[in-house]
Amino acid sequence: MRVVKTVSVIAAVAALSACGINGGDLTADRGIDSKELGVLSAGIWVDPNGCDHWIIDDGLEGYMDARLDSYGRPVCSGIAPPNTAIGPFKDGSQVPDTI
Repeated sequence: MRVVKTVSVIAAVAALSACGINGGDLTADRGIDSKELGVLSAGIWVDPNGCDHWIIDDGLEGYMDARLDSYGRPVCSGIAPPNTAIGPFKDGSQVPDTI
């Protein structure tokens, strides 16, 4: 259940952090612990429909985007059960998770 709570928090933070973006560079983290997103590792969260989403959690902020194939269609790989996060999505963070 901890993974589901963590993913819910990541989704909420990602939604809220998008509110302050005014068309700037979306490849960089501009928070307290600023860094290029390329130094962080992405994991996969499987949504309730079984489709994959790339996720990154740097401890203070979270990022998520749908995993799409080359035609722009959702990837539903079956890599994990629905509502599950897998992979090294917290790697590269220097901030401990407060949850």
